Amino acid sequence: MSVLSDLRSLTRPQRNTVVASFLGWTLDAFDFFILVFVLKYVAQDFGTDIARVTIAITLTLAMRPLGALIFGYVADRFGRRPTLMVDILLYSALEFASGFAPSLTALIILRALYGIAMGGEWGVGASLTMETIPPKMRGLVSGLLQAGYPAGYLAASLVFFLLFPLIGWRGMFMVGALPALLVLYLRSTVEESPVFVARQHKPDPAALWSTLRRHAGLVVYTVLLMTAFNFFSHGTQDIYPTFLEVQQKFSTTTVGTIAIIYNIGAILGGVTFGLLSERIGRRRAIVLAALLALPVIPLWVYSTGPVLLATGAFLMQFAVQGAWGVVPAHLNELSPDEIRGTFPGFTYQLGNLLASANATLQAGLAERYGGDYAFALALVVAVVAVAVALLAGFGVEAKGIAFGRERDPGKSRSRQSITPPPDPATHGRLNIH
Repeated sequence: MSVLSDLRSLTRPQRNTVVASFLGWTLDAFDFFILVFVLKYVAQDFGTDIARVTIAITLTLAMRPLGALIFGYVADRFGRRPTLMVDILLYSALEFASGFAPSLTALIILRALYGIAMGGEWGVGASLTMETIPPKMRGLVSGLLQAGYPAGYLAASLVFFLLFPLIGWRGMFMVGALPALLVLYLRSTVEESPVFVARQHKPDPAALWSTLRRHAGLVVYTVLLMTAFNFFSHGTQDIYPTFLEVQQKFSTTTVGTIAIIYNIGAILGGVTFGLLSERIGRRRAIVLAALLALPVIPLWVYSTGPVLLATGAFLMQFAVQGAWGVVPAHLNELSPDEIRGTFPGFTYQLGNLLASANATLQAGLAERYGGDYAFALALVVAVVAVAVALLAGFGVEAKGIAFGRERDPGKSRSRQSITPPPDPATHGRLNIH
């Protein structure tokens, strides 16, 4: 069955939910990556260096776990749909305000607050979608949802390519307020998660922390996995445009064109490996994608000319976002039912917190070695690609698990998946195969 026929098999409410969650993550990523493209220009405007401006990226990433916890708890208590609407309105308003920042300090504060809102979107949107679609569709839809991230990067690339010469960096942030319109679509077409409606679960904070403690092994494992994943993605994205601008001395037009090309690769990779994970399992798909990044490194940063660099960037993002394409399904399947609004986003964003210094780390490393951004990019990616492969390969998965059902304690965990669901007493333990 083709991808299109698979999608057509979804009901209208299910398709609306997939579209809304995809757009929510796309537009959230669009708002985040605007800053990545204008680091040099913000630094020039405020009379500082690029490394100091990257603190805004670091704080955005560092604040995301707080947003995941706040909005995840609200989603588990009051529902996925209304929480997602409030979150989108908040990050759109903060993005718009960033365009009026009178100083670097003000911009950094606004980006930190934006990080809270950004941290809430992924987990709530992913849980809403994964609880709405049939289990057999999770791999494909996981890849589509995660493709929203490079799609947002692609949208930022297009805005930078087409509008930056006309509107400048402040105008780009103001364009970032457009996601607020998505709330109208959510309000009119998207229904609440059927799993949430069936459970009508309204946890208190004590129950949330109790559940997290009960699944402490799983929490530690997923946070470590997502730390490696976030170094993998941000290590290939955050300063790559700066590498093209500063070290390769490409024009704004060339940088925008290359960014468009590698984000197309990212979208294709996410969908490809998300779909592949339904056939070979979540862990194997992640390992394969991560290892594919290693031989691409020389072409990605050490080749010459825009054509070869664009080819390397396309292949790199195909691999990186290919691994990421499995993550929405993987984390939601590993999550305990009672905190699925909180668990995937919170563990993902805790990984983001631990990886939040990536941009500042890479920029500082490049400056230490005489502006060698290629070395900083290559070093980080080589290390974390191996880390992602090892953590995923020797970890756990729960492919095909049924959401919202009582779990049968008589069933055991298989090597590749958990079908039917496992004993809740063992579900949170790190089981290395």
